[in-house]
Amino acid sequence: MNFDALIIGAGAAGMSCALILGSAKDKPFAKDKKIGLIAHQKSSHLQTALFNNVLGLAPGTLGKDILESGKHQLEKLYPHVDQIEKEKVKSLTKITEGFLVETNKNSYTSKIVVIAVGYTNLLTIKGLEKYIAPHPRAAIEKDRIWLKNNDHLIEDNLYVAGTLAGWRSQFAIACGSGAQVATDILTLWNGGKHTKVHDKVTV
Repeated sequence: MNFDALIIGAGAAGMSCALILGSAKDKPFAKDKKIGLIAHQKSSHLQTALFNNVLGLAPGTLGKDILESGKHQLEKLYPHVDQIEKEKVKSLTKITEGFLVETNKNSYTSKIVVIAVGYTNLLTIKGLEKYIAPHPRAAIEKDRIWLKNNDHLIEDNLYVAGTLAGWRSQFAIACGSGAQVATDILTLWNGGKHTKVHDKVTV
């Protein structure tokens, strides 16, 4: 399957990125774009999270519930975004037209790839080794990593979002990082014109 943008990781950053890319479906520059989201990880730091300090979330909201509701939200509002479940990405290879992404079950090509998995040193996606370095905003004893990047961009058409981009492990920060990457991609699709997507109440 071929994609214009393929997101690896369905946590806070990856899901936020997918929702915003999906929401641009009616824009002329995005309406024909094929977008995919590979869940990749069975677990997430969100599984054990409890949110009392996030704007817009009711106190007591559980991270595990956000993971589930995010999938349903994406499926209901933006069904054109392919959600790929129960596959783990094994390798990422640069090819002429973008990247070859190989999982334990399938192979995909995509012009743009976003890496949005967790920042533990258990990252095992082949092809990313040369970008890995100690995380600049995590306690040394936690042995966290990041993928070296410049404002989320690792190299042309290869992005990283969330804690793996070097940000702290804070839900709002991870969501914002995914949103930033999405708007950067939309800007690229829109010929370099700075782009954001907002829904508005009609009066």
